[in-house]
Amino acid sequence: MNQDMIATCTNFIRNARNIVVLTGAGISTESGIKDFRSSKGIYTLAPEYVLSLDYFYEYPNEFYQFALEHLYHPEALPNKGHEILAKWERAGKVSHIITQNIDGLHQMAGSKNVIEFHGTIATAACLHCGRSYTTEEMVHRGKKMEEFYICHECNTHHVEDRYIKPDVVLYGDAGEWFTQKGFETILNMIFEADCILVLGSSLKVTPFSTFPQHRKNAAPMIIVNIGETPYDHSADTFCINDSIGKVLEEMDKIL
Repeated sequence: MNQDMIATCTNFIRNARNIVVLTGAGISTESGIKDFRSSKGIYTLAPEYVLSLDYFYEYPNEFYQFALEHLYHPEALPNKGHEILAKWERAGKVSHIITQNIDGLHQMAGSKNVIEFHGTIATAACLHCGRSYTTEEMVHRGKKMEEFYICHECNTHHVEDRYIKPDVVLYGDAGEWFTQKGFETILNMIFEADCILVLGSSLKVTPFSTFPQHRKNAAPMIIVNIGETPYDHSADTFCINDSIGKVLEEMDKIL
């Protein structure tokens, strides 16, 4: 671990009063959740295919089988990285966390101001009546009935209209934050931040990857990620290629 870089970045954290954190799969791998796109990631098929709205409609059984096996981790617990971010939020340093993750570990660790940009795997909803189901309910339904993914609380001419879809943003889908108002809210948060902290994201998946472009001039951006990102050589950007938990713990000790 580069101690000089740690000291520099810790100083930015110490002086910041409005840190916006962007997190990706890398922070959750330290809780035992496999990442999406690395050489050891979970996909043998392209994620753009297996996690698409088209695939969900065409193969709902197979989609759920994949999602429940690979995306649903009820046994996972927050790690040191999640816990320190929650601590910094309580201390008034971290204002918002914007995450690509769907696992809910930030909230489980105690963070309050979390934007789940890609949704959550914790719940699902009927596409017609909006009836909400926990994913645990969906697991039980799958054990009891064949067409468990069809809502029986409402009725439609086309049965596909009342499929129960996980509250995850799929490819070809639009989530709660994928609106003009949603984007404006996030971009204003980014611009108002006095420090951007990127944890465990390759910053290669749009539109999430575009968010750092909207930080104000001279606002430092700290990237803690094992792999490279397109922003590594940007102005006022400081990169640490190491474990998120170890890095944040070291910074927190210095603070």
